[in-house]
Amino acid sequence: MSGLITRRGLLAGISALGAGAALSACGAKTGGDTSKAAGAKADTSGATVKVGLLNSLSGTMAISEVTVHNALLLAVKEINAAGGVLGKQLKPVSQDGASDWPTFAEKAQALITDSKVVATFGCWTSASRKAVKPVFERNKSLLFYPVQYEGLEQSPYIFYSGATTNQQIVPALDYLKKQGLTKLYLVGSDYVFPRTANKIIKTYAKANGMEVLGEDYAPLGSTEFATIVNKVRSAGADAVFNTLNGDSNVAFFKEYKSAGLTAKKLPVLSVSIAEEEVKSIGTQYLEGQLTAWNYYQTTPGAANETFVAAYQAAYGKDKPTSDPMEAAYISVHLWKAMVEKAGSFDVEKVKAASDGIEFDAPEGKVTVDGATQHVHKTARIGKVTASGLIEEVWNSGGPIKPDPYLKGYDWAADL
Repeated sequence: MSGLITRRGLLAGISALGAGAALSACGAKTGGDTSKAAGAKADTSGATVKVGLLNSLSGTMAISEVTVHNALLLAVKEINAAGGVLGKQLKPVSQDGASDWPTFAEKAQALITDSKVVATFGCWTSASRKAVKPVFERNKSLLFYPVQYEGLEQSPYIFYSGATTNQQIVPALDYLKKQGLTKLYLVGSDYVFPRTANKIIKTYAKANGMEVLGEDYAPLGSTEFATIVNKVRSAGADAVFNTLNGDSNVAFFKEYKSAGLTAKKLPVLSVSIAEEEVKSIGTQYLEGQLTAWNYYQTTPGAANETFVAAYQAAYGKDKPTSDPMEAAYISVHLWKAMVEKAGSFDVEKVKAASDGIEFDAPEGKVTVDGATQHVHKTARIGKVTASGLIEEVWNSGGPIKPDPYLKGYDWAADL
């Protein structure tokens, strides 16, 4: 697939992926009777209610998603210890998306139809989210999606607790520009998020005096990066903008160092590498490299100290926290606040109650924007240290209002 694709073709492909994956999974594997599925209702009749946890617990994305699953479990445990939601205890039901997008759609349907969950929390890749999106919309069931993504989307049945483009990618580009790093090479995994993100990056670059010198994609899960790294090394770029996901980052950064490239010679700014991935890849390959997120384990504040202590008490003193984990963790607490404001588990009432919901999160105060079902978030640029933690080197000074379609940016008008 060419890196130069039209928006119409891209969105058509995304739509086909989501609808095709959902229909093939739900039709072929659940008997194809979507009318019964569409009538499924959450069960709130007992002393407990079920919440769905939908993550890749196996496959190439497990390196990232297992810890998100753990953070969701921690939030559920805390809420139950504090009395539950509307007097009911939460019972988590976990499903493994197995890093396979049709499987995500199948498991989403199972959570809604068979487990009768009141809400679902999960997904990581945009491919998995696009695959399950029609499932949640058809069933009018809520998904809370915790990971930064490429924007250009709103769904009436998805809340996005991770960053949209103007809360991560745009601030990252602003930072690189201010550092004088204006010649970029783009490296990403070959699926929805990197291709759409890079389309936005190229549009930004054209309007802001930056230049994209190359653009390469590798299949998700790829471990062969010699050719791409050689192209990066010879391009004359000032920085690499990295949208690789999952364990492909391990192979990329090992090849990067083997080729003699370092953070000092040619910095890489990554938007999908957090503390857990740093540990898995190895600090010797990442020290000094840049990341763009909204939260780091080192983010100051009492709420974060409490969160880190609780997570490490549950999963081990050597276990780091990360942005996707934190965004997943807060998504459960935000849902709880919505339900309690609504006084009901009813999906439409919960949605109506969402606007203005606030939470003192580990990343700082977050606020739900009911119009977009995204969250106000502070942008942060960090640098990987020898300890494996990420130290903040810049932040936006406060929460940024979500703008998933970049309507507030003149240069993005054609997107």
